[in-house]
Amino acid sequence: MCSSSVMSENLAQVEILVEKAVAAGAKALFLPEASDYISHSRAETLTLVKSVEESEYVRGLQRLSKKHKIEINAGIHEPALGDSKKIRNTSIWISEGEVTQRYTKLHLFDMNIKGGPVSRESDVFEEGKEILTPFQTPIGKVGLMICFDLRYAEVPLSYKRQGAQIIAYPSAFTVPTGKVHWEILLRARAIETQAYCVAAAQAGIHNNGSRVTYGHSLIISPWGEILAELDGKEAPEIAIATVDLSFVERIRREVPLVRRTDVYPEL
Repeated sequence: MCSSSVMSENLAQVEILVEKAVAAGAKALFLPEASDYISHSRAETLTLVKSVEESEYVRGLQRLSKKHKIEINAGIHEPALGDSKKIRNTSIWISEGEVTQRYTKLHLFDMNIKGGPVSRESDVFEEGKEILTPFQTPIGKVGLMICFDLRYAEVPLSYKRQGAQIIAYPSAFTVPTGKVHWEILLRARAIETQAYCVAAAQAGIHNNGSRVTYGHSLIISPWGEILAELDGKEAPEIAIATVDLSFVERIRREVPLVRRTDVYPEL
């Protein structure tokens, strides 16, 4: 998916993805970070934000979920709570047309690579304040994260302790960091949590060049194997894989990763 600053255009892409997912027999569709919009500028990011109740994009996702009886995970923008002038980077879960879960990004992407892209998410977004408890879905018990959270192992390890079988990482990686870090980080998180990692990624050139994202959406098995992968092209496409919960339990039984909480704190 390659989101633009126009929500209706992005919803049209999702409609294509839902059709593909339903035709493939999928029970859940995972969308990238900022799937509702990617703006031209920091100022536009703030002006485009709408509440879940007012967002034509989110309402469209709810309609599609209900119509096609498919679960949808999507990264979106939400207004901040209280009087803050910042906004929230949120991952929502939609089931039977209702937003049933929401997670706010804990770790914000502040980066200044020499000769490369610069990012200051902390200038625009509020930090999340809590870890969402993993929740049951038709495809298994899910834990939600977002993009830059991928670099931190603590929360997914906590999710594993709480029984998560699938961890979702909706993302919008830059090209320089994606080429080197994207796959290896996702495989590491899957191996250490012994859970499926599903990472839907923004891909391509946004708004005629205001931003470029790496793409390469991935589904990783609890053994660290790549089950499905997309390329970096902009056309709306899906990657399909079967989630085998018995495989999660077998891997955890055969290769028990016992935390030494007598030596270091429990996560």
